[in-house]
Amino acid sequence: MRFLVALLALVLLTGARDPILVPEISQHEVEVRQGFTGTELLLFGAILNPEGTRAGGDYDIAVVLKGPTESVLVREKRKFAGLWINADSTGFRSAPLFYAVASSRPIDQIVDEKTAAIYELGLPSLQLSPIGEIDSKEQARFASGLVDLNRRGQLYQEQDKGVKLSEQVLYQARIKLPSSVPTGMYTAETFAIQKGRVVTSAISRVEVRKIGMEGAIVRFADQQSFWYGLLAVSVSILMGWIAGRLFALV
Repeated sequence: MRFLVALLALVLLTGARDPILVPEISQHEVEVRQGFTGTELLLFGAILNPEGTRAGGDYDIAVVLKGPTESVLVREKRKFAGLWINADSTGFRSAPLFYAVASSRPIDQIVDEKTAAIYELGLPSLQLSPIGEIDSKEQARFASGLVDLNRRGQLYQEQDKGVKLSEQVLYQARIKLPSSVPTGMYTAETFAIQKGRVVTSAISRVEVRKIGMEGAIVRFADQQSFWYGLLAVSVSILMGWIAGRLFALV
């Protein structure tokens, strides 16, 4: 129903001749509770003329689901005397905690590198700005390491043929959220691409939030950080004292 209302509103209000996108998501809230094993989001919609009819021409669709951004410190591990220790490191000013892109064809077949960089289409086009000055080769190496690490944790994903198109009107893509998905507000941006050019785009939003006991702890930590820290230290001291007493009795 929400999808149809949005479609009708766009058809009635716009006077432009460019095609329009009407995006929707299977769920706008993802609740993370104890035992959460991940979920799958269905991102779907239509590409139409302002009159509500099939948009002429052939289009490619790319969908980008991006999580909240934070500054990230990347450390390099190095083996020394048989032990793995922290070596060089660099920080990135704003990196998405989650990033997934799905497209009807491989990104490098539908847009050039410049366009991909402008819209951050694809993992190689993520704009990861370093904190402070760093050699460009070192920046690329640490950025590649960050992408690889998150990719192995399923927090960064890329599906070259992850969007299904039906009659050049309807599209759908499925993106998996792992059990370790970060909480926060996510944006799902859909791009309609024709002849290497982004002709239109639209944004939907998804909120990932913790509920139950885990959610209460997170809210307490955010709202009462001093008392949360004091409580954490007290619990640590108590657990250490209990462990010491148990070992003394053995």
